[in-house]
Amino acid sequence: MAITLEAGDTAPDFTLPDQDGKPYALADYRGRVVVLYFYPRDNTPGCTKEACSFRDEYADLTAQGVEVLGVSTDNAGSHQKFRDKHDLPFPLLVDDGAQVATRYGAWGEKVLYGRTSIGMTRSTFIIGPDGKLLKVWKRARAEGHGAVVRKALEQLRVA
Repeated sequence: MAITLEAGDTAPDFTLPDQDGKPYALADYRGRVVVLYFYPRDNTPGCTKEACSFRDEYADLTAQGVEVLGVSTDNAGSHQKFRDKHDLPFPLLVDDGAQVATRYGAWGEKVLYGRTSIGMTRSTFIIGPDGKLLKVWKRARAEGHGAVVRKALEQLRVA
């Protein structure tokens, strides 16, 4: 059975390494707002659009005290190349084995062009200072998603 998280649920805790091997623990962000976004693959067209949209909104988000964390199952080397190629200012976390994505309901069966496969679903979670989910996108659109998230944060008035 698929895990379905909703606004109001407690965000599952995790610790994952970034592209440089530095560990990031969600618990370390208590008291701050976190945008946690799951994406399928580094350097693919949709994922690049999404990452660059967060990059373009990053200054506004961090000025409001928001942390951005990207997560995929790609390895650290792939994340490093993706970060460097697109000048991404936020960490890209390595979810080897999709354990964290599974706990967030971002990993599982999906249909693309009529074909069913198992993989990452483009999903985004806004996590409040108390560790509760404030907003969930289960199927996020890549293009302009950073601006959509920024606007949602403004409406939530948490950032």
